[in-house]
Amino acid sequence: MKHCDAAVIGGGVLGCFAARNLRRWNISTVLLEQAEDVCTGITRANSAIVYAGYDNKPGSRKAEFTVRGNADFDRVCRELEVPFSRCGSLLVTYEDASVDTLRRKWEQGIQNGVPGLKLLTGQEAEAMEPMLKSGVAGALYAPTTGTVNPWRLGIAAFENAVDNGVVPMLGTAVTAIEKTGTGYLLRTTGEAVCCKVVINCAGLYADRVQQLLFPPDIRLHWDGAEYLVLDSLAQKPEHIIFLQAKSCGKGITAIPCTEGNLLLSGVRKPICAPFATTNEGLAELNSAAKALLPGLDMTRIIRSFAAVRPNPYRESGESLHDFGIDNPAPGFYSLIGIKTPGLTCANELGMYLAGQAAAFLDARRNPDFNPHRRAIAKTDDPEIVCQCENVTCGEILEAIRRGAASVDAVKRRVGSGMGRCQGSRCSFAIERLLEEAHGGTC
Repeated sequence: MKHCDAAVIGGGVLGCFAARNLRRWNISTVLLEQAEDVCTGITRANSAIVYAGYDNKPGSRKAEFTVRGNADFDRVCRELEVPFSRCGSLLVTYEDASVDTLRRKWEQGIQNGVPGLKLLTGQEAEAMEPMLKSGVAGALYAPTTGTVNPWRLGIAAFENAVDNGVVPMLGTAVTAIEKTGTGYLLRTTGEAVCCKVVINCAGLYADRVQQLLFPPDIRLHWDGAEYLVLDSLAQKPEHIIFLQAKSCGKGITAIPCTEGNLLLSGVRKPICAPFATTNEGLAELNSAAKALLPGLDMTRIIRSFAAVRPNPYRESGESLHDFGIDNPAPGFYSLIGIKTPGLTCANELGMYLAGQAAAFLDARRNPDFNPHRRAIAKTDDPEIVCQCENVTCGEILEAIRRGAASVDAVKRRVGSGMGRCQGSRCSFAIERLLEEAHGGTC
């Protein structure tokens, strides 16, 4: 049995940042993840946007954390050596009736303290983004919006957490939670964990994890969206483009990624099978993207995928419009339904939870905490394994040394297999390197 001060359940970007921030204090920490690698759930299928904060209700925790998290993102990414692009965003509409909606969002953003927000005329928006279809009625420009690779960010936080003493338990699902005289006992598919604090960051399953001990007041309903990825040679807008659909909600989104690709995201809708695309959804997204950005070369599409997001609702059926952080008993914290902008707020939420745990445990600051993590460096190794992304054998071996145990895990660390051929030429070579390193089939 493992003994620790705090156990974090879930190794997505939220769990990894929670674990990392717990080690800013003298709090011994275990991170449990049911998959064999971190960041394989919601985090791996994500729009990659770091939001400015104008969409959130003034005075809410979500508004506060989003604006603060956005402002701090450059520093966090420097510490973890993760690429971050503050490319800005345009929320555009082609309907005169929706211009008032843009103004309300602008006013809300000003209340929230979002810097640099500006309402644009249609002509100003088209001049800023010549790829837009003509006829824009108005736009909201947010210069602080950015984009980051979600799984690289989460993996970097995980590596930094482990470097600072967090004990990972991968491939370990929590099956039961019991209250003890000194805290909590977590029964798992592996070794049991005895702790004083539980932090539930189980993503899509956060309500079910809490139900192992406490009935949750918040339940999760899943919805999803489909995505198309264009290769790095495709012409792309300079800013993230949100399409304001009718008078409510957003339509498709075009996201220029840090790796040079263009990511197209569809409208959120109920899902049939998690992480599964549909022919109808992809055709709809393809058509809508060409209508918004007529100059897009859709022959540059190299991949499609689908994402899943938890939508939180009270047991009464009321939708939850703020972050749901449940604290049903001393020392037990549940992040239930941390949907958009959870990525933006991952570090802020982690610091908040660590502060709560530190106060509960009466913990002191950890003077040995090191916030810096070294990225896997580009090498001058002449053996190029992934020709599309120019990934060397040395980089892949370093990813394996850091814990990558599959072709997908290597991809998430060094970007192999993400180019035009989508791994058809390099996967076999990476499998061979994994077999040589681990002595078995991967």
